[in-house]
Amino acid sequence: MSYRDIYEKWLSSPALSPEEKAELEAIRGNDKEIESRFFAPLEFGTAGLRGTMCVGLHQMNVHVIRHATQAFAEVILAEGGDAAQRGVAVCFDCRNHSAEFARETACVMAGNGIKVRLFDALRPTPELSFAVREYGCIAGVNVTASHNPKEYNGYKVYWADGAQLPPHHAAAIAKKMDELDTFACVKRMGYDQALAQGMITLMGKETDEAFLANVMGQMNDKAAVEQVADTFKMVYTPFHGTGYQLIPETLRRLGMKHVICVPEQMEIDGNFPTVVSPNPENPEGFALAVELAKKEGADFILGSDPDADRVGIMVRDNAGEYVVISGNQTGVLMLDYVIGARKRAGTLPENAVALKTIVTTEMARKVAESSGVACYDTFTGFKFMAEKKNKLEAAGEGKVIFSYEESYGYMLGDYVRDKDAVTAALVLTEMAAWYAGQGMTLYDALQACFEKYGYYGEKTLNLVMPGLDGLKKMAALMADLRQTPPSDLAGVKVLQRKDYQDGTVVDTATGAVGTMELSGSNVLRYELADGTSVIVRPSGTEPKVKVYILANGASRAECGEKVAKYAAWAQTLQR
Repeated sequence: MSYRDIYEKWLSSPALSPEEKAELEAIRGNDKEIESRFFAPLEFGTAGLRGTMCVGLHQMNVHVIRHATQAFAEVILAEGGDAAQRGVAVCFDCRNHSAEFARETACVMAGNGIKVRLFDALRPTPELSFAVREYGCIAGVNVTASHNPKEYNGYKVYWADGAQLPPHHAAAIAKKMDELDTFACVKRMGYDQALAQGMITLMGKETDEAFLANVMGQMNDKAAVEQVADTFKMVYTPFHGTGYQLIPETLRRLGMKHVICVPEQMEIDGNFPTVVSPNPENPEGFALAVELAKKEGADFILGSDPDADRVGIMVRDNAGEYVVISGNQTGVLMLDYVIGARKRAGTLPENAVALKTIVTTEMARKVAESSGVACYDTFTGFKFMAEKKNKLEAAGEGKVIFSYEESYGYMLGDYVRDKDAVTAALVLTEMAAWYAGQGMTLYDALQACFEKYGYYGEKTLNLVMPGLDGLKKMAALMADLRQTPPSDLAGVKVLQRKDYQDGTVVDTATGAVGTMELSGSNVLRYELADGTSVIVRPSGTEPKVKVYILANGASRAECGEKVAKYAAWAQTLQR
């Protein structure tokens, strides 16, 4: 069927409300808009679905949600045994339509005879991962678009270990969606009926308390907080999102007396009225927090994204200004602190392991190995770190104490298998208080790490390729780099080329081809003569190619020069 045919099918479907039909009628004369909405379905991948919210096949709306859930339900039922009885946990964030989409997910699961545990209100993403594990569910669904702009929503899918869906299950759901009619296939039970029949059970405070009990178990040194509690101040913002209750409560239980929340951003609002982007990676989002911190004389600032899986911080520098600490640097500080705190407490396992992604700073490896902690790389995404953690611990080959990726995601403990801003907020605050007791800010602590472990600098560039031909441009860029591999980048010789798609390593001097442990992901990596690594990969959730620059050197200035040079080279790839 052509996109025009699909458009007409949707218009004539009794499943659409009068308002939805009016929305489609309003674009009847706009062929480009019709094509953009109906040229293809949203692609279902290991991250589930993500798209802008409006009526259409390539959008996020109740019909796409029901269709995806029907496909997921059939994959669950194919597991047989007690899969339907174990059921599915369903969570949602603060975004417009998230509660509606979550309820529709629950109703379709119930209509297929699968029991559902549905949160009674919005909750952080890590609590969904926790609930899947805590209640022995077969799977989980989280309606969230994380830190994306307000126009977006998403459908993230989890399996029984609490991690995001493994590739073979994602492929099975995508195949089912291809086979099933968008409207006619859906089996749905009414919400009130599903509640009355026990097919939907609501989760509330009891799940919060069980989750928080585990979070507080990650505390290493409450005495350090108590020592400075009367004077130590911090500012917190949830960016209008799901961290607004559990993160302040966690910090109160830690012993913090002065957690100053940004009042405007404590208001739940899927339009994110106070920020251009609700992403702790973007410093401009912290403007209100910085203003409040200056007024209150706060020691540091902490912000969680709308679904409270990512967390970012700003700290006071030597001039008293609040500066951004990158995700790479925050992870290094946390890893260094956790190792030290657990050594002091006598709780560091003999076979301790840290995990990071292939695009995360090599400084983390230096920190870990300097303390006798093993460090392993995984592909980008916490499902891969969860998989590695499960594998290592099941084989008795290591105990994972910390996992992180450069995009502000951190995982601690055994009770979640995803990034977790709630637990990270606890550890970051305890760490900041501990350093305050030593007369140091987190800025001072970072400088001390550079002096101890060496200077490292990183930068991530996003080469945006929007539009209908964006995916083609992304694919063409990766194909060109493989067909005509560069011998140098910005005039610096490439020593090794690594292709994570097939796991090959090419020595450019000899042409010798070796293999890596990791393979199966569309990522290219170049090891350069000056010690820099440059990594290129297409995003799995947005229309852009990401270029990561990982540099090291004898000084911060040297690292900065390398980063700037390769950033300029990366811009030449833009199409």
